[in-house]
Amino acid sequence: MSVHLVSHPLVQAKLSELRSVDTSSHRFRALVKELSTLLGIEASRELPLKDVPGLKSPITEFTGKAIAPKIGLSPILRAGIGMTEPILDLFPEASVFYLGLFREKVSLQPVEYYQKLPPTPTVETLYLLDPLIATGGTAVAAISILLDWGLEISQIKVLSILGSKPGLTRVAEAYPGLEIYTCGIDDVLSEDGMIVPGLGDSGDRLFNTGPLA
Repeated sequence: MSVHLVSHPLVQAKLSELRSVDTSSHRFRALVKELSTLLGIEASRELPLKDVPGLKSPITEFTGKAIAPKIGLSPILRAGIGMTEPILDLFPEASVFYLGLFREKVSLQPVEYYQKLPPTPTVETLYLLDPLIATGGTAVAAISILLDWGLEISQIKVLSILGSKPGLTRVAEAYPGLEIYTCGIDDVLSEDGMIVPGLGDSGDRLFNTGPLA
């Protein structure tokens, strides 16, 4: 699998706090932002640079550097909203393309309800923001939308706070060459499609709408 596990001590400590049932919604949102920033830094490690000549420091003129490709973000609604701001902090000029997908509770199949992509791609590298990859169905469907839009698989990178091994395997097998960055991988997926031990429903915990509210 082309799955990159970010094993930095800060990431693992923050992920443990994120999992805890005792973590408040306010703190959960803060941790998602912090982990998303760390994921974004790791996932952008290989981005190509371009020269920016004619810049001036207080001392003299110099040639600087800038990110070469035009960057896009596709947060999967609604939980992907929590990852959007920290990645925008890294790429302030990025375009944002929301994808509305939810997992039907009985069949566990993804259902698309919203997307408003331009007629043709306007970015060269796109980060798909999906906090949890459980069954992998939603991520597979989202990537299919982006490929149909006209992106190449090499232009898409998936950022996920946590994934199940079965779900990550499904996504990686569906799209060879896709790069996925995650903070943690859990081996078990329950019969109702929940990651075990997981962290619960990320959308509910982000927005304080679930049974733990």
